[in-house]
Amino acid sequence: MTRVLPAHGDGRRVSVGLLGGSFNPAHRGHLDVARRALADLGLDEVWLLVSPGNPLKSRDGMAPFAQRLESARALTRDPRIIATDIEARLGQRYTVRTVALLKRRFPRVRFVWLMGADGLVQFPRWRRWRRIAHLVPIAVLPRPGFTMKALHGAAASVLRHGRVPDAAARRLAALGGGHWAFLPGPQDGISATELRARAARA
Repeated sequence: MTRVLPAHGDGRRVSVGLLGGSFNPAHRGHLDVARRALADLGLDEVWLLVSPGNPLKSRDGMAPFAQRLESARALTRDPRIIATDIEARLGQRYTVRTVALLKRRFPRVRFVWLMGADGLVQFPRWRRWRRIAHLVPIAVLPRPGFTMKALHGAAASVLRHGRVPDAAARRLAALGGGHWAFLPGPQDGISATELRARAARA
C-alpha cells in the first residue's frame, strides 16, 4: 500500500532523511543510501522526494513524472522508506523552498538532507545553498570519483565549521541546521545514466 504524505503537514514526531532527485529511474544506489541513513543516522524514516523537474538537469531523456515516481515506489517494500510526490504537490522545484515548507508544515519532524559526494561537489550551484545548509543538517555519502573532490571542494570549505565527527553522525538530526557529516563506507558507482544507457542497448 502506497503511503501518501499530507502536503498540509501534520504533528508527527519522527526523524526523517530527505533524499531528493529525479529518480530517472530509481535504482539500487538510492535504496542503499536510504538504508544506510536509517542505520547510521538512527532515523525513523527516509522520504524519497521525486522532483517534478530538476532545474540543473536537462529535460532530454527525462521520463514523465508519474513514471519516475512509480519507479521509486517500486524500489522498496520497507514501510520506513517512502517515495513521495509531495514536492510536486507543494508546487516546488527548488530544494530551499521545499525544505522550508516541509519544516513549516511538519514542525515536530527533525529532518536531515541526504546527498552523495557528487551532490556536495555541485552544491554551490544550487539556489541559496547556504540557506539550505542553515535550514537542515546534511549527511553526505561517498561516491566513486567524487569523495575527495567533495571533501576538499568549495561547499565543504564554506561549511567546514559545521562538520561533525563521523562518530557523532547519529546525533545529526538533533543538532539541526548548520551541521553536516560525512558517512564513510562502501562507494556505490551505479547511476541512473548508466541504467538508461543499458536499457537503450538492450
